[in-house]
Amino acid sequence: MGLTIYPAIDVRGGRVVRLTQGDYAREISYDADPFAMALRYADAGARWLHLVDLDAARDGGYSLLGLLERIAQDGRLRVQTGGGVRDVQQVQALLGAGAERVVVGSLAVSQRQAVAGWLERFGGERLTVALDVRRDQDGQWRPATLGWTEAGEATLDELVRFYARSGLAHLLCTDIARDGTLAGPNFELYTLLRRWAPGLRLQASGGARELADVTRARDAGCGGIVLGKALLEGRIRLQDALAC
Repeated sequence: MGLTIYPAIDVRGGRVVRLTQGDYAREISYDADPFAMALRYADAGARWLHLVDLDAARDGGYSLLGLLERIAQDGRLRVQTGGGVRDVQQVQALLGAGAERVVVGSLAVSQRQAVAGWLERFGGERLTVALDVRRDQDGQWRPATLGWTEAGEATLDELVRFYARSGLAHLLCTDIARDGTLAGPNFELYTLLRRWAPGLRLQASGGARELADVTRARDAGCGGIVLGKALLEGRIRLQDALAC
């Protein structure tokens, strides 16, 4: 199976935005309707979309069901989506609205046993665990939660190994220090993750700036790469990324 390209649409207040290093005060707003942008990505040949509700990521309560349903009804994009998913009813609602995979972030850190139960219930292909991480003063990678506003206590390696044992298939991991900076993804981090859980399909995320980052993700054994700001600012053409 080759590298999957996930064009990303982050929505806050009904607008397409990007944050820098997860900071809600450092927001760049783009003059684009989220649904129209999704259709443009589909027109360019995308088969997947990574859709994030940034308001809900911090405050809870996924609010993009209508947008998700419209994209699903168009039928060309398989959507993995999340932000504020806090209980099993929300997972069911997103899957029922047409999501191919539901992205679980904060709860995957704070309530791992519950999320493991969801994996057993819905299957490893229907969830993506998203771990957004920072390196602490001791050199340990630790996940952040609630829209990157709080730090989790667990270390990244123990969480990754737990979910690999629990039947997870797809892991999205973001180095917060790289996200939105166009500094290039942290491939050293992905090498670590591949060592800890070689069976997971790893999605690289955060900092992609040029087509070479896409090929490096492929060559590093990642299963996919999420492209956000680089697509929005024209640094990477989606057609070129898909051709990789």
